[in-house]
Amino acid sequence: MMRAHATLFRLKLSFLNGISAVAGYLLFPSPVGILPAVAAFAGVSLLAAGGSALNQVLERDLDARMTRTRMRPVPQQQLTPAGAAAAGAGTVLTGLLLLGVAGGVATALLGAAALVWYLAVYTPLKTKTSLALPIGALCGAFPPLVGWCMAGGHPGDYRIIMLAGLLFLWQVPHFWLFQRRHADEYRSAGIPLFGIHVNTGLGSYFWLWMVAFSAGAMLLPAFGLIERPGALWYALFPVPLVFLSLFRSGNLLFPYINCFPLLVALLLVIQKQC
Repeated sequence: MMRAHATLFRLKLSFLNGISAVAGYLLFPSPVGILPAVAAFAGVSLLAAGGSALNQVLERDLDARMTRTRMRPVPQQQLTPAGAAAAGAGTVLTGLLLLGVAGGVATALLGAAALVWYLAVYTPLKTKTSLALPIGALCGAFPPLVGWCMAGGHPGDYRIIMLAGLLFLWQVPHFWLFQRRHADEYRSAGIPLFGIHVNTGLGSYFWLWMVAFSAGAMLLPAFGLIERPGALWYALFPVPLVFLSLFRSGNLLFPYINCFPLLVALLLVIQKQC
């Protein structure tokens, strides 16, 4: 049963969202409070986990048609749809309550907006249009905004807009490479693929997006959001990215891109200590 719930909540992806929230929290120019940072991580991770559970309830018929997802607990009847929905709703409410208590109403509303966008906009669009991928990528911009607001920042500040926009750009190649890996299953399930060609696997949109992501990543040190000495190491991040993209090393490119939110959070932790 524990393994079923771990799959239901997709813990790795949920924790990655929590790390993005911590990056937003650390970006705010104020002394670090351990409890608010933990609250940002836990609250966003809980929201992401609950959203994953509710998503799997909504897509249970679709999941049953794909090899990659048919072993999930709802298609396998390890959990009933009602039980999975209750677990997801309880986790979401816990996350919202934690964000509201620790960061105020605005912080909780940002978290709720991300969840609504994911479940009510992205999820139903997945089977209707290939543009669901970039539309759904907006969800990646919310966690750092939540962390920033938890620290006392305004969501319209240019600094957090840069980080949130960068994580939006990051989301697309992250899921793009995942779609490419399972392209045949997606097509057989009736899910349109954004910019993935049948023969080459990747279209021109991918390379354009990778250039935008690499250029956007350099805005953080250029505007002083990541300072020395971390900026020197951070500036090297796009170098392997370019080579892996050119040589189409998808097996290496996918985990390398996934490390990006963790890299930003670690550099901001180091920066706070200096």
